[in-house]
Amino acid sequence: MSMCYSSTSPSFYKHHIPTLFKPVSISTRTIKPIIRSNCTPPPSSSSDDDDTNDIHQLLKILPHDLRHNLVMESKRDQLLEVILDLGRLPEARYLGDSGRRYLRDTEVSVEELEYAENAIGEIGGDNRAGITGTLHRISAVRNRKGVVVGLTCRVGRAVRGHIDMVRDLLQFGESILFIGRPGVGKTTVMREISRVLSDELQKRVVVVDTSNEIGGGGDIPHPAIGSTRRMQVSKPFMQHKVMIEAVENHMPEVIIIDEISTRNEVNACKSIAEGGVMLIGSAHGDRLENIIKNPVLSHLAGGVETVTLGDEEARKRNSRKSVSQRSGPPTFPFMIEMRDRHYWVVHKTERSVDALLRGEKPRVEVRKRDKQMKVIIEKWKIEN
Repeated sequence: MSMCYSSTSPSFYKHHIPTLFKPVSISTRTIKPIIRSNCTPPPSSSSDDDDTNDIHQLLKILPHDLRHNLVMESKRDQLLEVILDLGRLPEARYLGDSGRRYLRDTEVSVEELEYAENAIGEIGGDNRAGITGTLHRISAVRNRKGVVVGLTCRVGRAVRGHIDMVRDLLQFGESILFIGRPGVGKTTVMREISRVLSDELQKRVVVVDTSNEIGGGGDIPHPAIGSTRRMQVSKPFMQHKVMIEAVENHMPEVIIIDEISTRNEVNACKSIAEGGVMLIGSAHGDRLENIIKNPVLSHLAGGVETVTLGDEEARKRNSRKSVSQRSGPPTFPFMIEMRDRHYWVVHKTERSVDALLRGEKPRVEVRKRDKQMKVIIEKWKIEN
């Protein structure tokens, strides 16, 4: 199937176009806007209305005076989350803002938290809940007796456009892991990838959706994931079992999984990848180096082992006799550091891990947006 996308960056794909894979001077190019001929039509203007309706669903659980203040705020379209902590002033956080914005000068009361909790409904064992039909996430803070004393009400939006940063990688069918700090947009990206893979590329895609963060609250997945099927996880520690169940029972070509963190989940990812299923996943960690140093997550990058070299080999390498090296092939051939929403660093995992273990800086692709929001790719670059 042909894709409505500009040409790939050939120097980056050694295993696909080896004759072109040579160190070259740093270059840049602009990915042109997608020409939509056979692709899915662009979103209609009603998407803005849908986002507005979704926001009002979130506002319903808040005290009346806070709703009014948030609706009147000029930056309401950039609202990130609302924080309600017992005995403290309620605050709102916005994209791009580093400071706090208090919503009133009186503290949050027990009654207001109880009202919000009742409006939300059941909060799961992971202290998270969603609002049916939306992408919003509510996270609870409890005291030692199990009583809710704080809520983080995070706005979920179906944002389109992130896929332009990674669309060319999807056609190779290789697994991709997104790395980044909380709030940088990993889940938003995976949500859009699920839609593109299922609707535009006609893949059989299953989201294993712990806490309903990707597909939204309720039993019917949010339209933002397209025709992707969604398997919910009853308890967080069951996530790895649902991943295996998805492969065994539903024959997906792609599995999408958010927040990989435990050894069982890492082992499940490895088993699924070895079976030929493409994985799109995420993990917390600012850089690839964080993944390598993590004793659990390092196995996603191939694992690290210490070997002892002979005297002659150590002299050839000009190194110590005990060195670290990658112990096997990575589960995710591509790893993408999301430094922020518009600045990504793409690693060919094998090559980058080997370089880092040798004490060298890896060569990567830097993908970013310019002031006109066009994607710029810098190839074969040593990135600081």
